[in-house]
Amino acid sequence: MTERQIRLFGDPVLRSACDPIVPGDKRASGLIDDLIDTVTAPGRAGVAANQIGVGLRAFSYNIDGDIGYVINPVLVEVRGDAELVDEGCLSVPGFYFPRRRHPWARVEGIDLAGKPVVVEGDGILAQALQHETDHLDGHLYIEGLDPEIKKEAMRSIRAAAWY
Repeated sequence: MTERQIRLFGDPVLRSACDPIVPGDKRASGLIDDLIDTVTAPGRAGVAANQIGVGLRAFSYNIDGDIGYVINPVLVEVRGDAELVDEGCLSVPGFYFPRRRHPWARVEGIDLAGKPVVVEGDGILAQALQHETDHLDGHLYIEGLDPEIKKEAMRSIRAAAWY
């Protein structure tokens, strides 16, 4: 279908929890095509539906060439103590800030046919699973920054040319 424009910090759609997709919803197929086309652009690990302006619960991922999607994802398990990792976001372009994430995560959802999908892993995949499900719940990664880092982050974001 189409690579879609990424919505930026400040857009209200990023702060809204996404609605579940009803299996068989005719909009889902086009949405998934757009999410896949959008995540395959260089430098992208994941794209949530609200990042492309759609308030439905789905995301795509692209980790080391493994490209996929999950509809109605739920973060069902994390393992290990949360550790500081540098994290960025397409909706907050040009910035990376240290954020605590668990080193392993598991997401469950469905595919377009309504069949169960499980995506689990460690490292960047675990980080992406946590990041994208946060997006679908209406949360940006900067909300989880330690207070002093968040203060610095907000100052930097407000000074960005795109803001």
